[in-house]
Amino acid sequence: MMNCSDPAGRIHTEVLEGGPRRVVFMHGLMGRGKNFTTIAKGLQKTTTSLLVDLPNHGASCWTDDFDYLEIADLVAEELHRDFCKDEPAVVLGHSMGGKVAMLLALRHPELIAGLIIEDISPAQSSTSEFEHLLGTLQKLDLSQVTSRRDAHAKLKTDINNTAVRGFLLQNLIRDEHHGFTWQPNLQMLYDNLPTIVDFPHVDQRYDDHPVLWIKGANSDYINAESTVAMRKLFPSTRKIQIRNAGHWVHSEQTQPFLQTIDYYIAGRYS
Repeated sequence: MMNCSDPAGRIHTEVLEGGPRRVVFMHGLMGRGKNFTTIAKGLQKTTTSLLVDLPNHGASCWTDDFDYLEIADLVAEELHRDFCKDEPAVVLGHSMGGKVAMLLALRHPELIAGLIIEDISPAQSSTSEFEHLLGTLQKLDLSQVTSRRDAHAKLKTDINNTAVRGFLLQNLIRDEHHGFTWQPNLQMLYDNLPTIVDFPHVDQRYDDHPVLWIKGANSDYINAESTVAMRKLFPSTRKIQIRNAGHWVHSEQTQPFLQTIDYYIAGRYS
């Protein structure tokens, strides 16, 4: 995979054409822009969406190490180049992508018409869940994998949740020369998990627009400590909790999530 420092290295994006409102979607760790396709289609009558593969994920370029500031600046460069060259957009980020979205707002506020953060905060969280998941993927001997179904079967003992396995295995691709391979920068992401679950020190605050902060009621990623950290950087924050949802709110409670963000987006374009 091409390095982002290479002049030809690019962040992969996909535009879903729709109405005049504009929204940028950024996924979490081991995700890809297409994870927000259902949400983007639900907004299509009023909204044109940009689905972003963040660096080290999907079809985007790779970085040598994980640095949130570098990644936010790379995304800003891509948005300036194309989708936001004429006007800002509402930016929505989930989990790791939410942290990138926060830094976009803090470092490049001219790109931001509104900010939606899904089930993450600028506080440190635990590495244990993703240490297990990414570690399990690393242990899978890809030379012995004959199909995606075979990969599901081999991972089932260590990752027994079918939906989680499916989410992770979207990253398994077949290379015509080398067989199955992981598309994301798996080893680097695993090595940098302590950085990924943390948040860099920043001096800026963002109060240009109100921020919509969405929490899954069954998720423990947002607590009292993270609320303090969030409001310190984003004083104008409205927190919404969606019932019967864990960390992946947009996929677990699609319609309530869609209604919530549609109302916020409409307010930013009224």
